[in-house]
Amino acid sequence: MKTFFIEMSKKDLKKLHQNIWEEIYVDALLTIDDKRYDIKIGLRGNQLRKRKKKSYHIIFQQPYLVEGHHEIHLNAEYNDPSLMRNKLSFDFFQQIGVLAPSSKHIQLAINDKYEGIYLAIESFDQYYLKRRNLPEGSIYYATNDDANFSLYTPAGTLKKSLMDGYTTKYLFQGAEHLKKLLVIINTYPKEKFGEEMRNVMDIEKYLLWLAGVVCTQNFDGFIHNYALYHNSKTQLFEISPWDYDGSWGRNLHGEPLDLEFVPIRGYNTLTARLLENEQYKQMYRKILEKILQEYFIPSNIQPQIEEMQYAILPHYKEDPYINYKKKTFKNEKTFILQFIEKRNRFLMEQLEILT
Repeated sequence: MKTFFIEMSKKDLKKLHQNIWEEIYVDALLTIDDKRYDIKIGLRGNQLRKRKKKSYHIIFQQPYLVEGHHEIHLNAEYNDPSLMRNKLSFDFFQQIGVLAPSSKHIQLAINDKYEGIYLAIESFDQYYLKRRNLPEGSIYYATNDDANFSLYTPAGTLKKSLMDGYTTKYLFQGAEHLKKLLVIINTYPKEKFGEEMRNVMDIEKYLLWLAGVVCTQNFDGFIHNYALYHNSKTQLFEISPWDYDGSWGRNLHGEPLDLEFVPIRGYNTLTARLLENEQYKQMYRKILEKILQEYFIPSNIQPQIEEMQYAILPHYKEDPYINYKKKTFKNEKTFILQFIEKRNRFLMEQLEILT
C-alpha cells in the first residue's frame, strides 16, 4: 500500500480545518514514491467534515497531469468499519458494465503526521474519458437531492431551474442536452416517452446502473451520488455512481439497514417512468436477474473482500482515528457476505413484481 506524503504551511492547514464549510484550497506538496508534485488541496464531502479525520480533494498543478489524472479524491471512509464499501461498490459497477471510477487504498501523512488509511478515487471528468478512450462529452455531477430527474424537489416544491441539483463538471457541447432530457422525462406522455428516451439516454446502461444501486442498497444513489456523461458519439446520456460508503447493508452513518429499505424498483422520476414501459421493465428484470445469478453472489464478492482486508490489515491498528477493534474490521467480511446472501434472496423473490 502506497503512502501519500503531503506538506503545507501550518497556517494553511489551520485555515482548512477551521473553515470546514468553505470551499478553500491551499498550496501543498505531494510526494509519492519519491516523486514530488505541486498541488492544491481542499476538503471534500459533506456529512463528515466535522469529523477529525477529513476527506480531501487534490488538484495537480505542476505537472498538470499525473498518470493522466488532474484530480484525485482522498476519502477517509470514517463511518465504514470495513473501510472498503466504496471500492467494493465501484468495482462491482465496473463488473456489471457501468462506468465507474477506479480506486485504491493508500496511507496518508500530512506534515509528518500519520492520518491513517484512505481510499484514493479517480475523478470522473474529461480525463477519465481520455484514459478509457471514450468520446468527449459533457459531465454533470448530482450534487444534492434536487438531482431527482423531476421538476420538483424531494420536498415537493417547484424547482427554480431545470439544472437545480446539478453541477457542471465539464461542458463540451452545451447544457441543452441535459435540459432536453429533463423536459422529456417530465412532460412527454406515456405513448411518446418510451420511444423518445431511446434518442437521449442509453437505456440498457441506465438499467444496469439501477440494478447496481438496488443490489448494493445505496439509498442516496437515486437522487444524489451519481454523475451524468453525455457521449458525443452516441448523443446518449450514461450514468456513473459516486460516494458509496453507505452501502452493502449499512447506511452512510455505518448503521445496519433493513433488507427492505431500498425497493426493487428503486426511486426517482426517471426510474418510475421507465418501469411504466413494459419493454423497459422486462429489460430491467432480465438485467437484474442475470446480476443476481452471476455477480451479486458471495462467491464472486468474497475474493475481493479478502484481497482488500489482506492489504488493509497490516496498517489497521496504526490509523489514529479508528476507535473500534480489529475484530470488528474482520467481522465485516461476514457481515457483507451475509447481506449479499439475504439481499439476493429478497430481490429474487421480488422479481415477481416486475412480471
